Amino acid sequence: MSQLSSQPVTHVERMPARSGTRAEWPSWAPSSFVAACRERGIAAPWAHQAAAASLAFEGKHVVLATGTGSGKSLGYQLPVLARLLEDPRATALYLAPAKALAADQLRSVAGFGLPDVRPATYDGDTAREERDWIRQHSRFVLTNPDMLHHGMLPGHERWASFLRRLSYVVIDECHAYRGVFGSHVAHVVRRLRRLAARYGGSPTFILASATSGDPADAASRLTGLPVTAVTEDASPHGAMTFALWEPPLLPPAEDDLPPVRRSALRETSDLLTDAVVSGTRTLAFVRSRRGAEVVAAVTRRQLDEAVPGLGDRVAAYRAGYLKEDRRELERQLLSGELLGLASTNALELGVDLVGLDAVLICGYPGTRASLWQQAGRAGRAGGSALAVLIARDDPLDTYLVHHPSALFGRPVEATVLDPANPYVLGPQLCCAASESPITAADLDLFGGTPAKAAVDGLTEAGALRRRPSGWYWTHTGRPDVDLRGTGGAPVSVVESSTGRLLGTVDAGSSHAMLHTGAVYLHQGVSFVVDELDLEDAVALVHQEEPDWSTHARDVTDLAVVGVRSYVDAGPVGLFLGEVDVTNQVVSYQRRRIGSGEVIDTRPLDLPARELRTVAVWFTVSPRALENAGVVPPDFPGALHAAEHAAIGLLPLIATCDRWDIGGLSTANHPDTEAPTVFVYDGHPGGAGFAERAYEKAAEWLGATREAIAACACETGCPSCVQSPKCGNGNNPLDKSGAVSVLEAVLAALG
Repeated sequence: MSQLSSQPVTHVERMPARSGTRAEWPSWAPSSFVAACRERGIAAPWAHQAAAASLAFEGKHVVLATGTGSGKSLGYQLPVLARLLEDPRATALYLAPAKALAADQLRSVAGFGLPDVRPATYDGDTAREERDWIRQHSRFVLTNPDMLHHGMLPGHERWASFLRRLSYVVIDECHAYRGVFGSHVAHVVRRLRRLAARYGGSPTFILASATSGDPADAASRLTGLPVTAVTEDASPHGAMTFALWEPPLLPPAEDDLPPVRRSALRETSDLLTDAVVSGTRTLAFVRSRRGAEVVAAVTRRQLDEAVPGLGDRVAAYRAGYLKEDRRELERQLLSGELLGLASTNALELGVDLVGLDAVLICGYPGTRASLWQQAGRAGRAGGSALAVLIARDDPLDTYLVHHPSALFGRPVEATVLDPANPYVLGPQLCCAASESPITAADLDLFGGTPAKAAVDGLTEAGALRRRPSGWYWTHTGRPDVDLRGTGGAPVSVVESSTGRLLGTVDAGSSHAMLHTGAVYLHQGVSFVVDELDLEDAVALVHQEEPDWSTHARDVTDLAVVGVRSYVDAGPVGLFLGEVDVTNQVVSYQRRRIGSGEVIDTRPLDLPARELRTVAVWFTVSPRALENAGVVPPDFPGALHAAEHAAIGLLPLIATCDRWDIGGLSTANHPDTEAPTVFVYDGHPGGAGFAERAYEKAAEWLGATREAIAACACETGCPSCVQSPKCGNGNNPLDKSGAVSVLEAVLAALG
């Protein structure tokens, strides 16, 4: 990794090693558990582990929010296993956002060799014949919110004995529960609490989180309970070198074209190749499934050119792989058979990776919490570590590699979730009613006034029926509610000639990723989509290695439904409210691989999608724009460029990703009758991101203006105002006009 001294590095942060602080084993810790820990080389707990464990043992709800590799597992294993050993009838439940994490936790708990605990994973991969045994005999069930929601709570009568004796609920990696997913999980937890209470159980909640802005508040919103935070990390940590890396500009293909920046995927592939050649065990995090496949494929090819056969020591890992493939990759990485892995964030929360030397982060992962979670995968054995953030050609990435103070020495973001979202609350109340009639006393558990309004609306619509004993679900089947907010069942990708299932793509991404003619990558092999059958949720593909890539294009319309809040700043208005968004993928471009040359644009016939959500928007009077130097013919390009950059910079102040949000700009919107820029949450009912943007508008738009003005390009590029998901092909865009628009808005907002 000698390249770190070369030009692409914009900043190097060196974090010194830290020694740890031990605590005594609590007096209540079972001797058998202490002995098992000592056999593993754990002489005594770190101070934060002992503090969290003692609070939980006393029956206080607690969140342990410390860094990656700080040993949070022992903080909850100690009180949970102590209770299970002390009371042979007690049970415990463990929730993780990823199956891999639950499987890893099972290995850890089983490794203690404690009698009669009988830990078991209960998820979609659990064989039917094993499920009855787990319900009847396991005292420590490890699962995920999806299985709790779909499999356990609807059949709670069969879990009655387990729920009656439920002593602890562990919610691991709780910072992952954000946005719509987090809002759904908050209600799943409330449903669990309600049913446990029905059978006489009253569990203590223990949450584990990466460091976050306000872990106690986030944990309280997730559980609906008062939670105490333990945040002082007492574990030792090896020294870390953290480099910020901006890929270099390449000379333009033609004299009249602007220079383009080398892709972050190619830079990551080169760095991963160098790392594997030098024997450095390295994990490369890549934002997209397709990107992870590309990095792995390019790295394998480069390695085989250097040393034939060395490419076999690199693989890709992502969600959507079949269970058997995921488990085999995890085994190979842990055993050292693989030296390099290109992964999506499926491994950010996954298996306990010990002994990694370096982490490459291809593109800012959207939040500082995720950045540190990913970087923390290096050096977990206590040795020194290297982390490199490789910037994509994107406004936020460019801003961060030139403003290191926005990353280092700052607290991470607060986790954003909104359990009162009516598109989450209503369906979850239907789920609760289908499990057991909702009583008036239950409404406080689900949010009080919003819950009462939602129940009344559901009763009026016929989904619930009011009886003296409560509200009853009126249908025979269970409500069909998707926790992930993906808008339907995942689409299966099937090879036409063999019928082989290659993987799955979430419904929300299928129009753009699996339209007829789209190029789909799986384990480095290219396939082209023959047909997308939305009714049966299947995409049929054939293997092909085209010399072009595909890029979907869409059109969007937006109507204002209502205004929640606004700021009247004279010629500028700032608004927060509900909007209706209609979006349709209408065509796709084929672009030559390497040069990016557009070969052609082909039409598509896909249905429009409608979304009611929450948006933040600002209006500027035409006179104010002209006073700022933007003439009317340039209004569309200036507003469009400001919209793109604002979307790109929003993750700086909210726990979101630019793919979680959308936008629209217009020189004269019919509902505002003024030049307007909208930024909206890409989920029904909103996810809390627009509210955060409204609250932090000056900080958000100020950083947006600075990012555009500081970019070295002349007319606009992907580092400032171009967007990879623009449905209009990034046309028109006016970079200097965007700066003028934002300066006018900021001046008026004060």
